[in-house]
Formats: sequence, C-alpha cells, structure tokens
Amino acid sequence: MKHDVTYTVRAGENKVGQRLDRVLADAVPSLSRSRIQDLIAKGCVVDSSGHPINDPASKARAACNYKIHVPPPAPAILYAEDIPLDVVFEDEHLIVIDKPTGMVVHPAPGHSHGTLVNALLYHCRGTLSGIGGVTRPGIVHRLDKDTSGLIVAAKSSEAHQGLSELFERHEIVRAYKTLVWGVPAPLRGKVEGNIGRSFVNRKKMAIVKRGGKMAITHYITQRPFGTNAALVECRLETGRTHQIRVHMASIGHPIIGDRIYGGKLSRLPKSAPDILVKSIKAVSSQLLHAYLLGFRHPITGASFRWHSSNMGEINQVRKVLETHTKL
Repeated sequence: MKHDVTYTVRAGENKVGQRLDRVLADAVPSLSRSRIQDLIAKGCVVDSSGHPINDPASKARAACNYKIHVPPPAPAILYAEDIPLDVVFEDEHLIVIDKPTGMVVHPAPGHSHGTLVNALLYHCRGTLSGIGGVTRPGIVHRLDKDTSGLIVAAKSSEAHQGLSELFERHEIVRAYKTLVWGVPAPLRGKVEGNIGRSFVNRKKMAIVKRGGKMAITHYITQRPFGTNAALVECRLETGRTHQIRVHMASIGHPIIGDRIYGGKLSRLPKSAPDILVKSIKAVSSQLLHAYLLGFRHPITGASFRWHSSNMGEINQVRKVLETHTKL
C-alpha cells in the first residue's frame, strides 16, 4: 500500500496503560480519535514489530514505537464551491483565512455545502493535504461555526505534518478577543480543567473529573464595562472543542451571546438601558473572535504573525457598552 505520511508515536510513561486510540490521537493533533480508529480498522497502525493493531481499545505499551500510516485520500463527494474567502496569506504550502461567523469548517451531517473546505477546494484547485481524511482536506485545526477569525489550512502533506507538530509542541500562538458577562477576578489568570463530553448533555462539552483532555486557557481582562461585562483576551495553551467557551463559563463569566454555555440576555440587570438590551438581543452568536495567529513556517522557517480586526458584532456591542460603563 502506498502511504502518504507515516507518524511514529512512543507512549510516554504517563500514557502507558491508557487506551491506544486516545494516546495516538493526543500525540497527533491533526488526527481525530475517530480517524485513528478508522486507520486501526484498516490495518494502518502497527507496533514496533510491524504487527497491525486490531483493537483501538488495547492498552498503550511501554517502549513500543507505534507507526501510523496515513494513506492517500480516497475520492470523496466534496464539491468545490465559489465562496468568497478573506485570504490573509497564501503560498504553495499553506493558506491563512479570516473566517466569518456562521461558516462551518468542514462537511459533516447536515452541513455538506457552504463550508470552508468547499470554498478551499475551489480556491486552491485541489491542492490541499489529505492527511485529515476525505471530508477534511487541508484542515489542521478548527474554529466553531459561530466563532470568527484566523485559521490556517495546509496545501501539502509536508506542511500539514509540520503544522501538526507545531500544534503538538504548543509553538503556535493563538489569541482571541471576547466579551464576557461580569468582570473576571483576578483580572488575569489561568483556567485549567480537563474537557470532555458532558454526562448530562452529550451535545455539550464540560470540565470533567475523569477522562477528557487536558485544557489550559490564559486570560487577560482588557476593559471592564462597569461590573456587568468585560472585554477579555484569551490565549490557548491547548486547543480543545469549545475550550474558551467552557473555561470562561466555568469561572462564572460566560461569553455574551453563547446560548449553550450560559451567555444569555438574562444576565443583564433590569436597569440596563434599552439601547444595550436591543444591541445584545441582536447578537447572532457567541462574541468570540480569533484575532491573532502566529507561527514559524513549517517549510521555509520564516516567522509570521497575523492580526484580524474584523470583529463584527464584538465591536458593535463594545461601542454600546463604552457609553454605559456605569451599569
């Protein structure tokens, strides 16, 4: 079998005895756990002796170098769509996009069209890495549908692997601007807590005591608006599903507009002026924007840092809050 890329993973001491699919997914961020399970089922994961792994639930062994062979992507029914993209940077290896609110990153049940992948297929004319699987060509990391801002995609397998390694080593700078309810105390801090599926609502993520993945978010309060809201910068040390939304809600400061994690209009005091009530009622989604992305280019070695000021509804609500700081 001709393989596109091979990853070698050696389980650390703290990982020995854990489920192998989870250990491998943690070690290679560009491969989801379900993708790892699919590769195991296809005989693409072998141990140090070259024997295929048959059970994704088998335990990771000490002193074993697991090899993950990622085959070239099989043809998939993905449609290239002429969707306008705000391209911040592009070369033959990768592309950086300023994603708008409301755009899903990759096709999934219920979202087969209008995604960032559909747009990239048209824009890049098929030059996207296939490491992420047939429905996620080029995708190295994700932003939620209703989170706007900067996202990088790989146009070659070499760039994909290099970017994945940068994410794994925490060498990619990612910062977000958000408006939250209340004013965090202390004004700057670190939120830690493993994130996994909520046991109460499987559609939500939550901080869990058992299982989940380690998650760390650093925050700085940049501008309090009275006592009822604040502009906050969040920087990711890890990148888990809904991480900032879950972490800020866990310390009592959910993101304004986040209907899933507690950022509803009901947090406004009854004395709030009508103009502010109307402004927040008009918010279509959580006020979270990926405004900063920086890393060393995995192929050329050049250092890049991009900023996005296209914060849309965040700026609109912020302007109203700035005139009502005595709430």
